[in-house]
Amino acid sequence: MTHFRWHLAPLAALTLGAASLAQADVSVTRGATDIPDGEATHAEDITIANDQLAFALAVESRPPWGVPRGTLVDLAAVKDGEIDLDRVAFADFIPNNWSAWPNDGKNVEIVEKSPERAVIRVSRNFGEAMVTTTYTLEAGSDRVHLETEFDNQGDEPLEAIRSGFTLWPDTGYLFGVPGLGDAKETEASDALTDRMVAYDQDWAFALHAPYFDRINYEGQDMYLEHSLAAGESRRFEGWLQVVPEGDLAPVVTNEIERKSLDSGEIHGQLRDGDGEAPANGLVMIEKEGAPYAWTLADDGKFSMSLPAGEYQAYATAEGFANSEPVELNVADGSERELSFDGMRGPGTLSLDIRGAENDTPRDARLTILEGQQPPVEFLGKQTFFTELDPAGQAELKLAPGDYRLAVDAGAGFTARQQTLDVSLETGEEIDKSVEIERLVEPNDDHWYGADLHHHANVLEGTTPPDTVVRAQLATDLDLTFISDHDSTANHDTFSQLSAERGVPFIPSIEVSPSWGHMNPFPIEMNGELEVDPGTDDVQDIVKDARRLGAEVVPMNHPYNAYGYLSNLGDGKVPGGFTPGFDLLELNAEVDNEPTIAAAHRFWDQGTRMYFTAGTDTHDAWNDLTGRIRMMGHVPGELTPRAFARALKDGHGYATQGPLLFPDEHMFGDSLRLVEDATGEWTVNATAVNGLKEARLIGQGGEVLATQTLDGTDATLTFEIPGDANGWVALEVDDADGDTAWTNPLWLERSSKADYLGNEGGDEDA
Repeated sequence: MTHFRWHLAPLAALTLGAASLAQADVSVTRGATDIPDGEATHAEDITIANDQLAFALAVESRPPWGVPRGTLVDLAAVKDGEIDLDRVAFADFIPNNWSAWPNDGKNVEIVEKSPERAVIRVSRNFGEAMVTTTYTLEAGSDRVHLETEFDNQGDEPLEAIRSGFTLWPDTGYLFGVPGLGDAKETEASDALTDRMVAYDQDWAFALHAPYFDRINYEGQDMYLEHSLAAGESRRFEGWLQVVPEGDLAPVVTNEIERKSLDSGEIHGQLRDGDGEAPANGLVMIEKEGAPYAWTLADDGKFSMSLPAGEYQAYATAEGFANSEPVELNVADGSERELSFDGMRGPGTLSLDIRGAENDTPRDARLTILEGQQPPVEFLGKQTFFTELDPAGQAELKLAPGDYRLAVDAGAGFTARQQTLDVSLETGEEIDKSVEIERLVEPNDDHWYGADLHHHANVLEGTTPPDTVVRAQLATDLDLTFISDHDSTANHDTFSQLSAERGVPFIPSIEVSPSWGHMNPFPIEMNGELEVDPGTDDVQDIVKDARRLGAEVVPMNHPYNAYGYLSNLGDGKVPGGFTPGFDLLELNAEVDNEPTIAAAHRFWDQGTRMYFTAGTDTHDAWNDLTGRIRMMGHVPGELTPRAFARALKDGHGYATQGPLLFPDEHMFGDSLRLVEDATGEWTVNATAVNGLKEARLIGQGGEVLATQTLDGTDATLTFEIPGDANGWVALEVDDADGDTAWTNPLWLERSSKADYLGNEGGDEDA
């Protein structure tokens, strides 16, 4: 294959378009984008706009996650002639899921530039293949046409790869492909249509992808699984549609037009018990029992077109109970008028969460287990958190009805989950108190926990910093932590919020090359990377993490598609192997078995590579912060650096629930044994949900002994066999199937003569 230099076709004749957005003409501009909050800030970047939307290509700006330059990094609606805020982190064609993207060049070409149409073509290599994406925007259109030619110019086939367009918002919510439910990753055989939507109350972006046969990340990635023989190419076509409010009616209309579908129309009104239009009202459409689309009710009035078929419709609004559903039979050319009257408004539930043993306020996570949950997220949440100040307090505005709430304050770790049943009527105000019994106090033995992989609201993270801190305190973590992608923008806010609650804050950053992420910590506050994660070698990146003050540099999710060990094995890491990493991450979002096996191999070689653990949470309302965490033993003052040093020394364990307290021999320390003598290791275990099993693990991951457990507390005393060498470690399961994995206890075997010589004794001693 012939590789090529970075190149941008001349743009000398391009015109500035921001002043003419009130007209339908298309504009193409070069330079830092006019899109507010945009990431395309380089003088060579390109912005394309009309009177409906604007998007920007990062020709020379650094895209997120180590993706090669030349991708779409900004997308915004145009409202009344003004460009709205950028709402995306990234929208691109991905050659093979989120695997490493070997790349050494690009070509950006302005194919057409006229008031009627702009066509931009971007070519980049994916190893020996070429990925060429053409972006087309026409005057007056609310969508960008996407066309990608994926051409395997190499000598080897590309087999079972997953390719397709992606849409990753940096704010708002996701409405995945209708029919696929809440699946993070799944085949698309049950899909009711071929689009996903990112949205909030005042905007909606749809990715239409008619080629797809599977999704990842709840539809943010829409893939086709396929193979490309040497010399073979494949064409992918899609559309990015921009709607200036959170209404899916235009998205459905586009589907009807694009597919030439038979269709009908529904219209009508919403009214509350006083005959007034409820604020933020909408009509939800379901198909085959699954949410399909919704349309907003402006001053209580709504209308939308639907493809011919069978549906159900109901009305709802912020804090309002859902109306009774209406059956719809939409035929071609049909028209149906609907009236949703007497809609019932919210009640208020005020909660006071306290410790049962000392009446102190407790931070808590509150989740609707039974009862109405808002079908559209800008209407409200199904998960809430107590306030930072006053602690332990929460006020919930809920639709009238019967509810069962989960109240979690360290649930599964230091306390059991509590439930609260409550019924609310419109306008009713109810006060409730909940007592949390704390069943174990790990801090008394100098054990402290942290979720060492967590995001806030940078790039695809959607959780504001104050909510992240509330979520981390609610799950009974002892230190707060943030690791946004390639950004330290939230450090000051986290530091201030944590200090107000007297909790140590660990500043970090998720350095995010496409071949392997890492969370160095603790780093200097607001430190900035001097390396480029998209182009620089692993050695330079690890060196830069140390420059930022990192005590430890962990490998995040080492074996997923963008994990270091996975891509090291495939020869895709610039710079190859480095001994610069300190920790291996057990991650709540991936299969950890390969990582555990890798740890055992390191320990077999005597390499002191220890565990870290984190949830990789991006949305604290929908993901459970702290559901896996790292416990570290810090005998003295608890500081971020002391905690990191404890983990670097192996004085810790990863857990999904069970808590462990070694009697004498600390994880990461050494036990000296003479020749083939047996040893003994005692560790106390507690699991608030009940203990089930403990396993002593030895070299090669072999299970040396097993103990069946019962009850919440146990003293685990394992005999270390005389033929056990190198190391032993523990795995402990609770009754819910949640596990704790310890770092190793190192075994040092010496001859009797060496032992006596070192001890100064005699052979008969």
